[in-house]
Amino acid sequence: MKICVTFQTTPEQKQFLQQFFENTADIHFLDDHPEEEKKSLISTSEILLSWNPEKEGLYNLQISYRETEFIQLLSAGYDHVNRDKLPSGVMIASNQGAYAAPMAEHAVAMILALSKRLIIYHQELSNGNFNQLSSVTKAIDGSVLGVIGFGSIGKATAKLLKPFGVSVMALNTSGKTEENVEFVGTLNDLDYVLENSDVVFISTPLNKETEGLINRQKLELMKEDAILINVARGPVINEQDLFNHLKTHPDFYAGIDAWWIEPFRYGTFEIHYPFFELPNLLGSPHNSAMVKNVFLMGIEKAAANVARFIRNEPVKGLIPAT
Repeated sequence: MKICVTFQTTPEQKQFLQQFFENTADIHFLDDHPEEEKKSLISTSEILLSWNPEKEGLYNLQISYRETEFIQLLSAGYDHVNRDKLPSGVMIASNQGAYAAPMAEHAVAMILALSKRLIIYHQELSNGNFNQLSSVTKAIDGSVLGVIGFGSIGKATAKLLKPFGVSVMALNTSGKTEENVEFVGTLNDLDYVLENSDVVFISTPLNKETEGLINRQKLELMKEDAILINVARGPVINEQDLFNHLKTHPDFYAGIDAWWIEPFRYGTFEIHYPFFELPNLLGSPHNSAMVKNVFLMGIEKAAANVARFIRNEPVKGLIPAT
């Protein structure tokens, strides 16, 4: 089979892919070819390995993709992909679970920092205030973690927190899991999980069902001193409702890694409310997966899924057709 890698690679990444598919596929790198050859290369490749189809120009090629059967994304999320601008009937897979380990570490760091109010007391110290006895923090032991989207990232985060004595309430699409949790359900059980969780962790894909899922009503269901963590996609939470809730509930904390307007999709970073004026917000620039060699890690996972396709084995992370 013929594979076309449509994103720019480093020499190390290129070498890995060449060696990985040395005996199983004919691999080409789009950036190695002149412009006049790119359309032909893509249209004659059975497999495309892509990161961001729009930025890689795949939507603008206006070709038939005559041979394309399978598109493997380097990204774990897929909300940036417009299926209508890609070949109809082609299988598309996200890079499921590729970055779960570092993202779980980042989530736990945010949960611990917010539970212990580190940003608050750091600022007080910097102002010369040493308030030891009145600087109360939240205990992790005995707390409840509610996970919205109990996939690879949610499971990895729950696993890291279990030794702290944390109970887990999990929501996924099936309402079933083999993991050791205290409760498992679907989004139909969202209110119950929000009401009973000390920490709510969002790791669900963004789709029609989850866009705007956490709004004013849902935030009001949560505990007064709850912590909300989002490493998934910004639009899962209503931006205005979150800002207003943080402003009016000073004991409610949020850790936001995934924002509403980000450079990867929109070419710029924008917020429409002064979040960073609030003391109960901890932000990071959607870098929860950004550890050393992270892109090579993602390429390895993506290549393994491509290999499954080549061997006619079930592939992971297939994106629904609609």
